[in-house]
Amino acid sequence: MKSLRYWFDSKYDKVNASVDNTIDWFRIIPFIALHLACLAVFWVGVSPVALITAALLYFIRMFAITAFYHRYFAHKSFKTSRPVQFIFAAIGACSTQRGPIWWAAHHRQHHRHADTASDPHSPNDGFLWSHLGWFLTKRYFQADYRLVKDLTRYPELRWLDRFDIAMPVILAIALFGFGEWLNWSKPEWQTNGWQMLVWGYFISTVVLLHATLLINSLAHKWGKRRYNTEDGSRNNFWLALLTLGEGWHNNHHYHASSARQGFYWWEIDISFYLLVLMKKLGLIWDMRTISAEKRDHRAGIRVIK
Repeated sequence: MKSLRYWFDSKYDKVNASVDNTIDWFRIIPFIALHLACLAVFWVGVSPVALITAALLYFIRMFAITAFYHRYFAHKSFKTSRPVQFIFAAIGACSTQRGPIWWAAHHRQHHRHADTASDPHSPNDGFLWSHLGWFLTKRYFQADYRLVKDLTRYPELRWLDRFDIAMPVILAIALFGFGEWLNWSKPEWQTNGWQMLVWGYFISTVVLLHATLLINSLAHKWGKRRYNTEDGSRNNFWLALLTLGEGWHNNHHYHASSARQGFYWWEIDISFYLLVLMKKLGLIWDMRTISAEKRDHRAGIRVIK
């Protein structure tokens, strides 16, 4: 069956011709199972090491999504080497948010048509649609890869996109093995493979996924507007904390190519601070930000409600 094959092989296509907005229920069974697996916490219990592992994996993968999937792959806010590009693409793929090319293609489409009928996840179509409904449909299973020709030239990125389940499976197996090793070597830590799998992968991933999706669903509805952009983007301190800086969404839509989304010192942007550190270490370079003149300018632009 075609949907079953897509659980393991998304069959990379350059353009998605489907306009079907119905949910492909059979194909999204793994997505549903991801959430249901969190209920296993009632059987595996909890331990400090499992909580720490879940929190660390949330932080590391959120950084890969915000700094690389978003600011690098989607907006080219800085430059890096091919090995670093692949490493963070692979970490981002562990987030179970599909591959970097698919992610960037849809995000570029979002910026071209923000909050209009052509926006893949316009909040004007309702919270559930903008939060998760859109990517569960047949229409958005693929993306318009013509928007990301700069990324499709890398075979390793195409592989991550086609076999987007590979990195999550590798992470899950590694966590189970890690938990079993701790159970043998550190029994006083009171953890095991199943507990580490549930907390380190399932719970951490579900929280990470929905925190990321809140930028689509809430950051265009909840918060304050500094700039009158042609969309409903908002700045939200709490979403910025949750997503390491992505909550400064009105700033981002005002100047999308900036690697810094918290434009002022009091706007906490953890992803940007880590990018500055990577720049000092020579891992990235040519980082783009916003000029003080443009940052402090308040242009009167029509807002689409």
